[in-house]
Amino acid sequence: MKTTIEIRYAAHPDDVRQWDTQRLRKEHLVSNIFTDNTVTMVYTLYDRMITGGAKPVGETLKLDPVEEVKASFFLHRRELGIYNVGGAGRVKVADASFDLDYKESLYIGSGDRDVLFESIDSNKPALFYFCSTPAHRNFPDRKVTKKDGMLVEMGSMEAANHRVINKMLVREVLETCQLQMGMTELKTGSVWNTMPPHTHGRRMEVYFYFEVPEGNVVCHFMGQPDETRHIWMKNNEAVISPQWSIHSATATSNYTFIWGMAGENLDYGDQDFLKATDLR
Repeated sequence: MKTTIEIRYAAHPDDVRQWDTQRLRKEHLVSNIFTDNTVTMVYTLYDRMITGGAKPVGETLKLDPVEEVKASFFLHRRELGIYNVGGAGRVKVADASFDLDYKESLYIGSGDRDVLFESIDSNKPALFYFCSTPAHRNFPDRKVTKKDGMLVEMGSMEAANHRVINKMLVREVLETCQLQMGMTELKTGSVWNTMPPHTHGRRMEVYFYFEVPEGNVVCHFMGQPDETRHIWMKNNEAVISPQWSIHSATATSNYTFIWGMAGENLDYGDQDFLKATDLR
């Protein structure tokens, strides 16, 4: 197995205004998340979120304590949220074992324990997408499926944003230190997410886009409301959204995305809403 990690630095919005497309993608786009028998990580200094993936193909992969966390175990001072977006898989945490099917999630609290990733069938490998944040105390590990979470239906077909928000690793479902994760599924014929647009200065966010059909793309919007930018994205890619940035997207087809948040509070509704007509 192999582990890779990349550091992404935080930037002032006035600096980001000057970046060209290449620089914007270099600092915010997260690609190549799933590589055979590899654990990939991107460590962003926005609230010290680590996002990445694991793809076990005939091997068991271990979540190693990379040098950047300066600890003997990866979870020594961190919590972890995992979604399986591939074939059936298994996550082992010390002596416990959790089977995760497609779109099922797992929360793992902090503590000195090994985390192992396995595929049930190497011909249909699991794809484990994860987010990790610093944690000041331990909370119990727990598997969460869509039926265990909170389902919120929003938008309309007329506005092309009919979607279902599955709040799964959130405080209304289980206790965490600061990590929150969920999954938004767009209905057929809808392409817009996160409307009306908003920022939340007390929390950063990472969006992971999947179920983007072959040959289709997502256009993710970010930046300050009066100085927006965009990043074109493909299936199984993620994007880092700073606290000061809007985050919204449209695409050439419906799709699904997983959102992961970290920061000041656990209040999902703590959002500073904007009028779409005020965007520039």
